[in-house]
Amino acid sequence: MQDRSLSYLLLVPAFLIVLATTLYPLAYSLVTSFREWDLTKQRRPGDFVGLDNFGHAFTEPGFQNSLWVTTVFVVTSVILTLVLAMGLALLLRRKGRMHTFTRVILILPFAMSPALIGVSYRFMFNPEFGVIAKGLGAVFPALEGVPWLASPDLAMAILVLTDVWHWAPYMTFMCLGGLASVPRETEEAARIDGASSLRIIFGIVLPQMKGVLLVIAVLKTIFALKMFDQVVTLTGGGPGTSTETLAYFIFNVGFKWYDMGYASALAWILTAIMMLISVWYVRMLLSERKMATA
Repeated sequence: MQDRSLSYLLLVPAFLIVLATTLYPLAYSLVTSFREWDLTKQRRPGDFVGLDNFGHAFTEPGFQNSLWVTTVFVVTSVILTLVLAMGLALLLRRKGRMHTFTRVILILPFAMSPALIGVSYRFMFNPEFGVIAKGLGAVFPALEGVPWLASPDLAMAILVLTDVWHWAPYMTFMCLGGLASVPRETEEAARIDGASSLRIIFGIVLPQMKGVLLVIAVLKTIFALKMFDQVVTLTGGGPGTSTETLAYFIFNVGFKWYDMGYASALAWILTAIMMLISVWYVRMLLSERKMATA
């Protein structure tokens, strides 16, 4: 009994830290989302406005634009990351001379901070002195002097590229862990029967990797929904609002326009979107496991 009491007592400091840094801010932001609070007019939350802040979100063009930008970014980055990570994992599965060296090099992009990645790619795609811009111009003369980050479509493509470059290595190692659980005997038997490599991958490997791929997809979706650092340092939400993700839009509402009530409501809308997507992924994962055990 004393040991149990001591264990609970030792958890108190950690619980207080979580309460102060996570639970209290969450509760405070939820309360704030139902109030009017313009920091340019008052220092504390104002009158209770009910669901007005949430209703305003779905009628404002800025929110609708950021929601569309986020949807495009999430879908493209998640699909490309999954495809690239799975492809790299299948290549790294075959051990060779450079096996260990390749894995070490592969983890370097993930070790860099997102803000630094955004700054680096902003310089590299500069049409005057950027190494990537100059390299593309040397190989393809038609691309010489192209203002890469001044075009809405190109800016979005570069933003997706940097995100995939950052997260693909981490997801590759997760795929390698999943591939380790796929029995080689099944593949060898299929190869003896004359199955091609593509048929083995799509008919044997990928079906047994569905659970792992769903976990990777939900993690990458959540990370993509929270995309902020690279938007700030790479595109600044531009040109115009073509790369203004929902997280960056919330930042602008709260810390540029000082509408804290509306920003809190937007943050909870983003949280609800993440929770709904996570629940959907988990239900798919559980149904997949039931089918596998049936």
